[in-house]
Amino acid sequence: MKTLREIKEVLKGICVSPSLLSCDFSKWAEEIASAKAAGANLIHWDIMDAHFVPNLTFGHPVVKKLRPHSDLVFDVHLMIDDPVTYAPKFREAGADIITMHIESPAFKDAKTVTDTLTGLKNTGCAVGLVVKPKTPAEAIFPYIDLCDIVLVMTVEPGFGGQSFMADMLPKIESIKSEIEKRGLDCALEVDGGVDGETKDLCFKAGATAFVAGSYLFGKPDMAERIKAFYAMEKKQNG
Repeated sequence: MKTLREIKEVLKGICVSPSLLSCDFSKWAEEIASAKAAGANLIHWDIMDAHFVPNLTFGHPVVKKLRPHSDLVFDVHLMIDDPVTYAPKFREAGADIITMHIESPAFKDAKTVTDTLTGLKNTGCAVGLVVKPKTPAEAIFPYIDLCDIVLVMTVEPGFGGQSFMADMLPKIESIKSEIEKRGLDCALEVDGGVDGETKDLCFKAGATAFVAGSYLFGKPDMAERIKAFYAMEKKQNG
């Protein structure tokens, strides 16, 4: 695992986080290696429990088994009812970044959210909160000072391959504005329907970290597609 300082350094620039939900599960280690070889600097784990979202994926033992096979930043997105209990288990398994839904039932009060974020940060983990499409940006503002990253869902969580929801762009802009207003060192990530066209819309709105699954895995030009993400920053900087 990387140190928090190393993770924060990666998060300062454009981040491309291919989602393993779209990889070939029969060769996980090779797929992670191919993502790195193509230029990805994060790898995204969509953790679903069949309760918080209507799908079931994988648990922390899988993360633990694959951790020794890659030095990429493991970007773990918990779409589960109880991140309070399970987030520490994913950290122990090798997660570098853990993002948790503010809507999770276990986050029953502000203290629980704060304690969970703080506890993970104290282990050297980068932490963040996630908002579903119907959740207003303001729901995370009381905790944004504790976040190293905020994730905006641009589809309803639960399944890969969905269409991008353009009406989420104002939410990205709102969160970016709050981050800048407070002068925070906090990355802004988007997940859902991100492709060659929608990435530009998200970047213009303020996102700097991009989760993409079906757009990247299994594509012969994966490296070129990833390169286009980094090119956005170069173009902006002239």
